[in-house]
Amino acid sequence: MADEEIKKEEEAVASEEDKDTEAETEVSEADELRAKVKELEDTIADLKDKALREAAETENYKKRLRQEKENAVKYANEALIRDLLDPLDNFSRAIEASEKSKDFDTIRTGVVMVEDQIHTLLKNNWGLEAYSPEGEDFDPSDMEACMMQEVEGLDKEKVLQVFVKGYKLHGKVIRAAKVVVGKPKSN
Repeated sequence: MADEEIKKEEEAVASEEDKDTEAETEVSEADELRAKVKELEDTIADLKDKALREAAETENYKKRLRQEKENAVKYANEALIRDLLDPLDNFSRAIEASEKSKDFDTIRTGVVMVEDQIHTLLKNNWGLEAYSPEGEDFDPSDMEACMMQEVEGLDKEKVLQVFVKGYKLHGKVIRAAKVVVGKPKSN
């Protein structure tokens, strides 16, 4: 019987050791799970931080683009205005000269020179060209008929007189010439 008791005692000790091993295993698995949860929480926090930073950078980029666009629009004509300053100064000088002198021909010559300076500047630097289609065939795509007159001897509509010159910017009509159109006399 003593053998049986010893066997039972050994079994009881083995059973206790198994329980301790199982408990240690459960504790070890729980620690591993806690560590994994902590690791995942840290990863989530890092990803949230990165997402917030990227959203802030994107918003700042959009603000910079908006500001640059506003400045581009606001100062788009800066070079044109700078180009026109010299002719404006020349007009001021012409006005001052007209106050001191009553020589109409000299003043007129000065004003014509300033006008030529402006036209040359706008043509060479900005692609603006004036056109005056007197005597040409009437073209409604770049002329506006203000009056029509029947004229003998015409076979098609012609520009008889130009009221207002037209202007083209790089070939595109930005202001149509206002004209008097002669049309063939109807019989």
